[in-house]
Amino acid sequence: MTLQTTAPTRELAAFSSALRYEDLPREVAERAKDLFLDWVASTLAGKNARPVDALEKFAGTMGPADGPCEILTSRQRTSPLFAALVNGGASHVVEQDDVHSGALFHPGAVVFPAALAAAQETGATGKDFLTAAVAGYEVGTRVGRFLGPAHYKVFHTTGTAGTLGAAAAVAHLLVADEETMLHALGSAGTQAAGLWEFLRDAADSKQLHTAKAAADGLLAAYLARDGFTGATRVLEGDQGMAAGMSEGADPAKLVEGLGERWAILETSFKFHASCRHTHPAADALLEAMQEHDLEAGDVARVRARVHQAAIDVLGPVTDPRTIHQSKFSMGFVLALIALHGRAGVTEFTEEALRDPKVRAFHDRVEMVFDREVEADTAETNIWVGLVEVETANGETFVSRVDIPKGDPGNELSRKEIEDKAHRLAAFQEAASQEEADALIKRAWNVDREANLRDLLPG
Repeated sequence: MTLQTTAPTRELAAFSSALRYEDLPREVAERAKDLFLDWVASTLAGKNARPVDALEKFAGTMGPADGPCEILTSRQRTSPLFAALVNGGASHVVEQDDVHSGALFHPGAVVFPAALAAAQETGATGKDFLTAAVAGYEVGTRVGRFLGPAHYKVFHTTGTAGTLGAAAAVAHLLVADEETMLHALGSAGTQAAGLWEFLRDAADSKQLHTAKAAADGLLAAYLARDGFTGATRVLEGDQGMAAGMSEGADPAKLVEGLGERWAILETSFKFHASCRHTHPAADALLEAMQEHDLEAGDVARVRARVHQAAIDVLGPVTDPRTIHQSKFSMGFVLALIALHGRAGVTEFTEEALRDPKVRAFHDRVEMVFDREVEADTAETNIWVGLVEVETANGETFVSRVDIPKGDPGNELSRKEIEDKAHRLAAFQEAASQEEADALIKRAWNVDREANLRDLLPG
């Protein structure tokens, strides 16, 4: 592919529109399959969640009674817009969807629901679908890195950068040329939104962020196909996203290594069912307890040393009152690790919220900023786990994990991805074991699919 080296937004548009399946390194295409299955399973696990029920009801009221696209949680049919909306919200409920640490961004929860909806509406092949998803990951992740930590302090990057990632994926499936892709990104950027304030009172906004990012990105792409224009410098312009939503944004991050450094290969799978900022400390605590043969009652205090972004997100949650809010509490997550040895979807329960043993351990956890961890995170784009464990008999142990489970270099194997998919599909009985097996088989062979319709029986 030949890229036009002009304004960064245009260069992203040129790359995204020109990308072809044949351009993808084999490991990129295979990782897209892994992440697609991971996303489908995370979506199924959102079944019966109150925010998802509300989104499904809204789709039923406002959308068509039938259509070419699947709402995976309800198995209803609808239009692309409402399928992207509901599936986007559902995939972000149990906190098991993927994350790109360097971009502070969950690409799968916004790219795949939009891309699947468009693929089902257009009858796109599996290869076209995978290529579109890769384009969406590239755009969304690069926008997230461009906007940076200053943006993330107030804005939920998945809701903002994610709108552009979804738009790129859908526009690619609509066979957009460079100019059309550019307009799709412009219209996506002007809709981008999502604020962290919801964490303070356990509101449902996080699911709305992914729902709207997927749906608004799809909207932008379809409008651009029909001639609707958007800002051509929506990212770097004087009144663009960086100007209004960030500080010190570096436009070079939008295009450096484009076509050589693949964002999808830098994306992490989530092993624990909680905010990714809790995972490094959870891994480090688990390692310390196993190495020193500790029980929860042996631990007098845990000090989790973290990077600034973790404090920005987790800091406001000091007394978790809902299951979803508890997934953003360092103390709560580490309590589950100490008491149960894991923090999966079945450990986060209403009973756990009221469990005095969980609460007591929660109160023994402190989270502090660590300059070394911050520096290592900035250098490697991997969130380091570092905890100090003080025992009841006065001993102190330090445990450090440089590559948490699920990160590049410590990825989930395909067997582990399959096991995770089975657990998530069974969590709310959204799919039987046989249906999950069929989904797994289809994901591993999606590049051979003539179309992606009918993922689940109605």
